[in-house]
Amino acid sequence: MRDSIQQDLSGALLAWYDRHAREMPWRVSPADRAAGVLPDPYRVWLSEVMLQQTTVAAVRDYFMRFTTRWPTVQALAAAPDDQVMGEWAGLGYYARARNLLKCARVVAKDHDGTFPNSCDALLNLPGIGPYTAAAISAIAFDRPETVLDGNVERVMARLHNIHEPLPGSKPLLKEKAAALTPDLRPGDYAQAVMDLGATICTPKSPACGICPLRDLCRAHVAGTQPDLPRKTPKKPKPTRYGHAYIAQREDGALLLERRPNKGLLGGMLGWPGSDWSEAPAETPPFAADWQVLTGEVRHTFTHFHLILRIWKAPLPTNAAPSNLIVIEKHDFRPSDLPTVMRKAHDLWRNQ
Repeated sequence: MRDSIQQDLSGALLAWYDRHAREMPWRVSPADRAAGVLPDPYRVWLSEVMLQQTTVAAVRDYFMRFTTRWPTVQALAAAPDDQVMGEWAGLGYYARARNLLKCARVVAKDHDGTFPNSCDALLNLPGIGPYTAAAISAIAFDRPETVLDGNVERVMARLHNIHEPLPGSKPLLKEKAAALTPDLRPGDYAQAVMDLGATICTPKSPACGICPLRDLCRAHVAGTQPDLPRKTPKKPKPTRYGHAYIAQREDGALLLERRPNKGLLGGMLGWPGSDWSEAPAETPPFAADWQVLTGEVRHTFTHFHLILRIWKAPLPTNAAPSNLIVIEKHDFRPSDLPTVMRKAHDLWRNQ
């Protein structure tokens, strides 16, 4: 596309965004930004980390709870790990929460609580990859960085009628997105193109009739927009199995373990159990009168489905195996557990 058409596209999109920008608790509106109100980099960073692999609707309440409880990066950096992981429970992808804390502590300690504004500097922080660095740099600091998420990929594929399937087409889509990123208002533009993909240029049944870029969209002219972007077929997720063991003492205390820092649910509390595999062994953490519960827990992770059998056992008040953590009845909160462990707790509690 010629430079004049690129300018027309960017200008049309910004004009549309000025009228139709979504209201979000972490966003500064176009009108407020024009009046000189600057986004809080902490809130931009927190929202972008939460939004990875998650929808805006799912993130809103978590974001509000986090920013109410920890309104600054320094406050988050000083928070106990268990409290943060507990508030994160339900958002999934728990490595994000661990890196969230690591990043907050680096920013608080090494950067005096101030986020750097360039992509290169942001990439040196824990848990910040190319997309997140570009988003923070553009949205929080108005630098002309190319932001490429799933919404932007879809808009670019349709706008340019690109039929090469993802993920192989990512470099080309980023090149197209970079060519449209303006020097003026790049932060608003980045949010505008994401909003367009989320509300109009949707994966199914795009609302082309009200799209501000319709007349310049090559896929719309060709009638191929419903088929784009093409994607390389994914392999089906395998199913793994496992056992989890819930023991409660006569005084109501429960016995849990802290999972290793690396791997799924790293560093989080959970019920002791077997490995997760095609044929896991029944490996109770200690000798007791274990009884299997009726039913099972099903949960889906990024790369596999999991089916857990849940076992329960009563214990005397003084029982405290050295390799497990005793949580007194009044200190136990199911909300502190990751979702799959909370599902196991719910199954146990209801039997």
